[in-house]
Amino acid sequence: MTEPMTLRARVLAPAARVRRALTDPAELRTWLAEHAEVELPHRYEFWGRYTPHGDAPRQRLLHVDDHTLRFGWRVEDTDTTVDIGLEAERPGSTIVVLRHSGLPDFAEMMAQTGPLSLLHTFWALAIANLVDHVEGRALTARVDLTSPLMRAEVVIDASPRAVYDSLVDPEVFARWFGAKIEIEPHVGGRWAMGGFELDESPAKILELEPGRSLSIGWSNGLVASWELADSGGRTRLTLVQSGFDESNPPHDAWLGWLSGIAELRRYHELTDWRPTWLGVHLDGMPDGLITLPQEV
Repeated sequence: MTEPMTLRARVLAPAARVRRALTDPAELRTWLAEHAEVELPHRYEFWGRYTPHGDAPRQRLLHVDDHTLRFGWRVEDTDTTVDIGLEAERPGSTIVVLRHSGLPDFAEMMAQTGPLSLLHTFWALAIANLVDHVEGRALTARVDLTSPLMRAEVVIDASPRAVYDSLVDPEVFARWFGAKIEIEPHVGGRWAMGGFELDESPAKILELEPGRSLSIGWSNGLVASWELADSGGRTRLTLVQSGFDESNPPHDAWLGWLSGIAELRRYHELTDWRPTWLGVHLDGMPDGLITLPQEV
């Protein structure tokens, strides 16, 4: 039996404020789901195009109090359980701990398709948006899981060169993305999440224009492209994912990229930036992949 997927994130807000964002249906419709209905202590449901297996509500509330929210979630005929806890770190700061049990391990999630394989990156983007919502920052685009269109545009309060450097400098990338990366920054060079030793089939850099653009491609045809343009002293970043079978779009990777973009914005825009993420655990995840402190 696999251990629960566990995510720990810091929110600069009191626990009561975070709890309200987690349980108020209007707020849930802002940062989490297209549709949400909550009637505590009996009902907690969300569904719609931003939710895996979201054609209907599939959650069942199990427990709620001032610091805990627990619900069952049936996904693809699999019963899973989500447990969200709030830990007061200090006045005005709360640690959100999300545990999702009943999920496949890392290797299975990477190999399979379907709603269950999306849940690790679904929650990464959802928690990133929860943090920004509670802290009063603009949200990162949610992912329409009914559409094959994968294009997002964000404005970052930093120069294009600074943003570009944070995409191609492995040490900087690891700081904001939270995962090890190795890069050969030239056309034809290798690009490997987790490093060349972990990735037996690294992506290759297809296009590179310093300060302006970067495209990387994988052996299965998938391409991720970043374009940067000056926008009044800030950077307009356009991210596109292409080259895939539109009947089976890789929403898991797209959710992961967007959760990273949320942290990239914070990295450049917050003068006292610290990583949102304090720990990430997915059963079977290779050692050395995650560069965050593992306080799970």
